[in-house]
This record gives sequence, C-alpha cells and structure tokens, in this order.
Amino acid sequence: MRFARHRTQRGPRLAVLDAEDHLVDLPAHSELPTLLAEDGRLADTAATALRTRRWVTPLTTADLMAPLDPPTVRDFSTFPEHTAGILKTLDPSGGIPPEFWEIPTFYFSNPYATIGPHDDVPVPPGAERFDYELEVAAVVGAAGSDLSVEEATSHIAGFVVMNDFSARDVQFHEMRMRLGPAKGKDTATALGGFFVTADELRGRRSGASFDLTMEVRVNGELLGSDRLDTMAWSFEALAAYASRGTWIRRGDLLGSGTCPGGCLAEMWGRHGDDFHRPLQPGDTVTTSVELLGDTRSRVVAGTKPHDIQPWSRP
Repeated sequence: MRFARHRTQRGPRLAVLDAEDHLVDLPAHSELPTLLAEDGRLADTAATALRTRRWVTPLTTADLMAPLDPPTVRDFSTFPEHTAGILKTLDPSGGIPPEFWEIPTFYFSNPYATIGPHDDVPVPPGAERFDYELEVAAVVGAAGSDLSVEEATSHIAGFVVMNDFSARDVQFHEMRMRLGPAKGKDTATALGGFFVTADELRGRRSGASFDLTMEVRVNGELLGSDRLDTMAWSFEALAAYASRGTWIRRGDLLGSGTCPGGCLAEMWGRHGDDFHRPLQPGDTVTTSVELLGDTRSRVVAGTKPHDIQPWSRP
C-alpha cells in the first residue's frame, strides 16, 4: 500500500492511495508512526477508509507533505562507489577506507529539517557549494533494541525517497574538527510524497536491497542514475546496527546514503568542479526512485549568517 499526507482545508491529513490515483483520507489525527505501533492497524485503518471513502482527493490536485515527521534521522553510507568518489573530493589519491566494510557508518541528521516533496529549499546561511543527495530511507515500524539482522527484517515497515540537501563548504569546514557533519546537513531533507509499505517491494528484492532505478535531475537535465541494489549493506543491517546498545522506534528514518552519481560532490571528486556548478536559487532538483515516487524541490535564496565570535582566543 501507498500512503501520503496532504494539506487540506481541514488541516493535514494522512491518506491511502487507491487504484485510481486518488487520496482517500484516514480518520482525523491519524499519523503514520502511531498507526505503525500496532501490527495490522495501518492496513485495517486504510481498508476502512477505502470502503467508506468519506474524503477523496485526486492525487493531481493534492498538496503533498512529507508522509511523516520522523523523530530521528540516521543517514548511513552504504554505496562503495559513492564513498570512493566523495573521498576523492578531499584526497585525489584516496580510496574506500577499510572501516566501510566493517560497520555501516551513519550520522544523525536533523529531523526538524524535514520538508515535503515539493517544498522550496533555501540555500543554507553562508553556503556557496550547495548540493543534493539521492537516497532512499527505510521507516522503522516497530521498536527494537540489540536486534540481529534477521530480527530487524520485521522492524522495517516501508520506504520513502529522501533528498539530503548538503552545504558542502560548511560540511567540510566543520568536519576539520573531526566531528559532524552537522550544520552542513541542517537546513533541508526532502522526503518523497509516498510511504510505500515493505510488501510492495518484495518482488523486486535483489542483492542487499531492491532492483529499483534511481535518478536525479537539475532543471530537467539528468545528472546521475544508479540502482538501489548496489548497496553493500542491507536495510536490515542498518536497522540492526542502529539498534545496537540502544533503541530504534517507530517512525525513525534509516537513510541508505547517496547512490553512485547521486550528488555533485562525488562528481566533483571524479570529474572536477566543471562537472556542474553548485545549486543556485531558481534551480529545480528532481529525485526519483522507481515504485517509490519522487521529490521536486525549487532552490530559493536563504538568509545571511549572523556573525559569531569566540569569547576569547589566543
């Protein structure tokens, strides 16, 4: 099943997509993480809505929001070719570090930065090298701690397209402190309009992931494409690692990380800065993943940073 959240005169509403591409609203105050808390509750609620069809909106006229407000966002690095390319931005002779094959590394991103699939994206304050990142995120459906990879399978409820916008100059500046990324990823994370339940992808299982085509365009020009099944770490492995020594809970996002060719920084590392200029106000970035949907984000001017100085310095 496919679910979306959209703005209505009655406020935001979670809805299920029917066979005729209409959004059929679920009861008021329904939220995806809450419905995922009980096994079968989401499907039962959707079935009732499809039967009664009290509120119906054509998808073509819907004002889509992010399908959920995630309580946490963990973004991983799972594509070896992307990792190799991005490291060349910092060190032309660099390669994939051995740690890539030892642990599925992640950082915590900002859940407050979550935006909808068609919302405007401001350039972060002070950023000059603004970038997109084509990803897919798994949505946790059931809480768990210290899960094995096998156990983690039942804790993944579904998937959503994710575009992790990044201020590369801000990111690489702050990471000289051996921390982060933080502010470089702090302004906007666009989620696709649809939460797609895991059973919808069962027939496309391939390797560690799914045989789904991923593409990113800027102003209509195709700049990168790959397949989700080039991941070296499975989503189940990501969930198991995220739960190690702690908890994952319903609604948490587990990002795949950027696919090969899925961001400008990687392509700058491989081909130089002439590959494509950084994102500018007026650009439109479109990310799409087969069966999961897309994001279409217009870049707009952001605010100027306030001056911040240390209290003292040597």
